[in-house]
Amino acid sequence: MRSGTHISGTRTLIEAAAHTLAAAGIESARLDSELLMADAAGVTREAAVIGSIELSDETVRKFNAMIARREKREPVAYILGLKEFYSLELEVSPAVLIPRPESEIVVAAALEYVAGRPHARVLDIGTGSGAIAITIAVNGSHARVTAVDISADALAVAARNARRHRVEDRVTVRRADCFEVLDAAAALGTFEVIVSNPPYLDDAEIGALDPEVRGYEPQVAMRAGAGGLDILRRIVECAPRHLARDGELIVEVAAGQAAAVARLVEQAGLRVVSVINDFAGHPRVVRARRHPPA
Repeated sequence: MRSGTHISGTRTLIEAAAHTLAAAGIESARLDSELLMADAAGVTREAAVIGSIELSDETVRKFNAMIARREKREPVAYILGLKEFYSLELEVSPAVLIPRPESEIVVAAALEYVAGRPHARVLDIGTGSGAIAITIAVNGSHARVTAVDISADALAVAARNARRHRVEDRVTVRRADCFEVLDAAAALGTFEVIVSNPPYLDDAEIGALDPEVRGYEPQVAMRAGAGGLDILRRIVECAPRHLARDGELIVEVAAGQAAAVARLVEQAGLRVVSVINDFAGHPRVVRARRHPPA
């Protein structure tokens, strides 16, 4: 195709790409094609849809390469290298899970708690891209957040996202397996809020996931043993030792796990404050509080 292709060429390319992706079983074929065209051309999605752009040979080559990756079911977020979360644009890579809307419920609950505690210390376990930690720091202007993950590659992404949103002075990334530190720094200490979107899938569920998730996202961030409670159990059992007086634990759980996690919370000596439903009406976030000393 010649450089300088105009409206009809843009639309033709998008239509052809959408047909290719639909044939690969991708339900969002048209939307994905528009997003990838916009990125390839360096324009907004609206401009790509209207077709009011000129296409260079390089843009067409880049677009076709992106479509080839998407046809293999690679997630759009990894192709673009970015994902929006709580109105923030975050870097993502195959080293981290792609942030999902359900985790915004964790953020909202944490921000509600820290609103009355402007200098709250927050711990984010399994931070991945840093989505939860950074969003809390951006919106809770004085909160100080420690973001931990077992993966050094994930922590590198989180650190870049903290710099991207200019909260690196209040977001500290550390390598740790839940509360067990794996770096050379001091122990984690105590926090007013502990948040987490931990691995919570039963190992047997992995094979039934969509190809985008099963084939590309890090399984270490999803697998949690038979029943899917291995990591949640560790977090809940250890949380009381790391929560300050009247501190809160806010964790995301799989659909169907909330009752079991609530029992774990009570067994650990915490009190369930609320169980929050996700946008589909499923219990998704368990919020618990440490009993203040008598």
